[in-house]
Amino acid sequence: MILYGISTCDTCKKALKALTAAGHAPEFRDVRANPLSEAEINEFISEFGGAIINQKSTTWRGATDWLKACEPDEQLKQQPTLMKRPVIRGDHGLTLGWDEAVQAKYL
Repeated sequence: MILYGISTCDTCKKALKALTAAGHAPEFRDVRANPLSEAEINEFISEFGGAIINQKSTTWRGATDWLKACEPDEQLKQQPTLMKRPVIRGDHGLTLGWDEAVQAKYL
């Protein structure tokens, strides 16, 4: 199981803690320190479409008009922290976020 996020994200921290408590051994991948590969970006966009971009984040609000106008793949290449978090790769495929539906799959 791999949890993609950033180390300062409270939601990622909650997800890691809950997954570990549930007996999983998640590997944490900080996309700021270790950016997504082009193949990973394409896979995430194929799975989640534009929902992979967190347009409610402070990063989005501070983004340039040029970046906001770009396609999601370019947005993630230029600013990995625009990714909605966490993305979890596990037995259930890829999941996005840490809502009740995602929690029900893993906990």
